[in-house]
Amino acid sequence: MTPLHEVLINKNTKISPIWIMRQAGRYLPEFREIRKLNPDFIKLCLNANLSTEITLQPLKRFDLDAAIIFSDILMLPYGINQKVEFKKNFGPLLGDLNLKVFSKIDEKGFTQNIKEVYEAIKLVSNNQLTKNKSTIGFVGAPWTLLVYMINKKSPKLKLKDDFFTNDLLINETLKVLEKFLKIHIKNQINNGADTIQIFDSWAGLVNKKDLPKYIYDPTSKLVEYVKSLKVPVICFPRNIKDYKNYCDIVKPDAICIDYEVDPLQIRKEVQIPVQGGLDPKILLTDKETLKKEASKYLDIFKDHPYIFNLGHGVLPETDPNMIDYLVKTVKNY
Repeated sequence: MTPLHEVLINKNTKISPIWIMRQAGRYLPEFREIRKLNPDFIKLCLNANLSTEITLQPLKRFDLDAAIIFSDILMLPYGINQKVEFKKNFGPLLGDLNLKVFSKIDEKGFTQNIKEVYEAIKLVSNNQLTKNKSTIGFVGAPWTLLVYMINKKSPKLKLKDDFFTNDLLINETLKVLEKFLKIHIKNQINNGADTIQIFDSWAGLVNKKDLPKYIYDPTSKLVEYVKSLKVPVICFPRNIKDYKNYCDIVKPDAICIDYEVDPLQIRKEVQIPVQGGLDPKILLTDKETLKKEASKYLDIFKDHPYIFNLGHGVLPETDPNMIDYLVKTVKNY
């Protein structure tokens, strides 16, 4: 059993496996080399050999306990034929959301559209470098994907004023998302993903009264589905204010926490394994600060099943030597 599964399934408190969100990516010079030659982000995600190489880059450098596939949550809207492109220094731009287009696509067409993602997972899970390590597949949560698909860009500043006006569009899109997210999860697992993480990056935008409709209900269905395939599932509802309630209702195998939340409160309130928490900006400081902050999380969760991770993705300006130091700090704890 991999160290990650020891914690997720056996609730082992003697170890703290470590992997890092966005560990395959922009802070690594070898990734930047590939990116320079491949400016089209979607095409890069759909190049099985290159996305495999990128996924394995951090495992060549650091003693991490898992590979997370180099891909993007927006491969799902792309797979159901919504236009998706990534604009430099801006982020994702999506085309119009058209339910007629979605109704024309079936499981076979969807799988064909993004088959290279699954091919990469297969290559990664069969690689020597992932021996005794987990291979993590992932999806965006229904709410977060809905936000991108209707808003057509990142809601960093705010949601479009008329976001909630078309109830029919929202309800039908959520149905489409449930169907294809399940297919996307199944395809990843069938190709070697032994763990699934559900990213709900924009969970913090939902009002308390709307949590059941947009967060709890749709995510619960996915969590149940992943569990039915006998694979553990980690949920990351970023900036959700009530983690305890989320865990009680959605019932993931582990909860990933962001850096805005008090880890002491989480330890008191949450029974299931916990992942993450460390502010990625700590990696931009010095080794002494990094060791102190990392040890804080390790101390707090020393008697609780815990997977070390950050409270969000590693920042592009991070020095790889700091990642190396962090991994060694966790391993030597």
